[in-house]
Amino acid sequence: QLVESGGGSVQAGGSLRLSCAVSGYTYSSYCMGWFRQAPGKEREGVAAIDSDGSIDYADSVKGRFTISKDNAKSTLYLQMNSLQPEDTATYYCAADVYRFGLGSGYRYWGQGTQVTVS
Repeated sequence: QLVESGGGSVQAGGSLRLSCAVSGYTYSSYCMGWFRQAPGKEREGVAAIDSDGSIDYADSVKGRFTISKDNAKSTLYLQMNSLQPEDTATYYCAADVYRFGLGSGYRYWGQGTQVTVS
């Protein structure tokens, strides 16, 4: 089970940190990702981290967003700085034993948390 939290409304230039609490499987062995979907747009990969710690970012968030994970707390994070209105979307975390990077082939998905930047 994946449960996101930390979304909200923020002004442009502000920051938010999203969390994804994981339960039900061996968190440290899974590859994880953050995705977002804005109204009328396709879901896109934002950031991904493999079980070995390798990280990928979408070009649109490089230098602004940071993905990290705490294996002891079974929690995935996405620190989002310098937020812009175009970052407004529902953000989802995803997990799988296989590596999908920023692709959407992950087996497990959370319910999403809304981020609104004005």
